[in-house]
Amino acid sequence: MEYTKYTKEQWKGSVITSPLPPTLVTCGSMDKPNVFTVAWTGILSTQPPVTYISVRPERYSHELITQSGEFVINLPTRELVKAVDWCGVKTGRKVDKFKEMQLTAEPSAKVSAPLLAESPVNIECKVREVVSLGTHDMFIADIVGLDVAKELLDEKGKLCLDKAGLLAYAHGEYYGLGKKLGTFGYSVKKKKQQKYQKRKIEL
Repeated sequence: MEYTKYTKEQWKGSVITSPLPPTLVTCGSMDKPNVFTVAWTGILSTQPPVTYISVRPERYSHELITQSGEFVINLPTRELVKAVDWCGVKTGRKVDKFKEMQLTAEPSAKVSAPLLAESPVNIECKVREVVSLGTHDMFIADIVGLDVAKELLDEKGKLCLDKAGLLAYAHGEYYGLGKKLGTFGYSVKKKKQQKYQKRKIEL
């Protein structure tokens, strides 16, 4: 099999890793909830489950998360793309983002920060460490709970995120996730099956 080879030009170091998940992060409290957009997020560890978000210190949400030590990462769908963009350019110091975008704050099970009812998956987090990296501070957090939409579960209880219509963010633009190209481990699955069948014949 031949792969495409590209002709390159050298640029200085910059942030270009793509695509990213443009998440809606909720913080504050049920009495005064806030929501803002974060694309700098991901997984740091499986056991224990640890995630992170990177936030500019001047943002209102940075202040709220620093005070409470808790937040919720909400995965947005295609129908939330306008809210994702709007909540990323407006500040909770001046506007009620939930009211303006007609979003719904609901109590979380494990943290004081609210979750977003319109998101199919909510990741409840408690901050374990804050690392200052320059323009952003990284909030490293334990994932203490998940809230998953029943509509995305199959008859065996498996989560089918492909049905959610999640978003991706690449170089300043939003995209809906497209065609599935494979599943984890598919590239070696056939070889394993063939090896097992050959061994069975030999036996």
